[in-house]
Amino acid sequence: MPFQPRFTNGQSLDHALGKVVCIGRNYAEHARELDNPVPDAPLLFIKPATSAVPLEEPVGGPFARSEVHFETELALLIGSPLSGASAEQAEKAVVGVGLALDLTLRGVQSELKKKGHPWEIAKGFDGACPLSRFIALDEVPDWSALEFSLDIDGQRQQHGQVSDMLFPVPVLLAEMSQHFTLEPGDVVLTGTPAGVGKLEQGTELTFELALPNGETLRVDTRVAD
Repeated sequence: MPFQPRFTNGQSLDHALGKVVCIGRNYAEHARELDNPVPDAPLLFIKPATSAVPLEEPVGGPFARSEVHFETELALLIGSPLSGASAEQAEKAVVGVGLALDLTLRGVQSELKKKGHPWEIAKGFDGACPLSRFIALDEVPDWSALEFSLDIDGQRQQHGQVSDMLFPVPVLLAEMSQHFTLEPGDVVLTGTPAGVGKLEQGTELTFELALPNGETLRVDTRVAD
């Protein structure tokens, strides 16, 4: 069945997820921790709809093929078409915010990069994009001030602030829309902060998205054995 984005109130979007559009290295410290250059333009790639699974379910992956690394990200749900949009137009197309894991077969990706090949098989495998439910944007007082985090077995592993992004969300969405149309039901991942690492099977994961009004979206899950 196609993945259906849902809101925290239980309602679902009228559109199934079409694609997941991602940006690499949108936090300077994350680029440096992987010994990558800090980009001067958005580095874009796409995960297919078949990569999306509910974040609430145990997180899996092809562990036998390579180390599976986690990258926690703020996810944006698109509610209206965007093509060749301005930053102002792009910002108005967002209807929900949530959390995502950009799972990566790091060894496979490293080999592909050495050869100058695309990353898709390291980033787009089935289950490579666990997604939370989305908070409707009209419930978020200032979504540009959001913070998010990942704890593993009770220890803080990643913490990100939207204000630390190299490319602000409206600018990022507008740039994406110059290259391909974003459609209702599409999800945009906005980059991961420092602290990425290997998923260890059997560990407990806690994700939190903190709103400026003190409310939080929390997801507790675990890595499958």
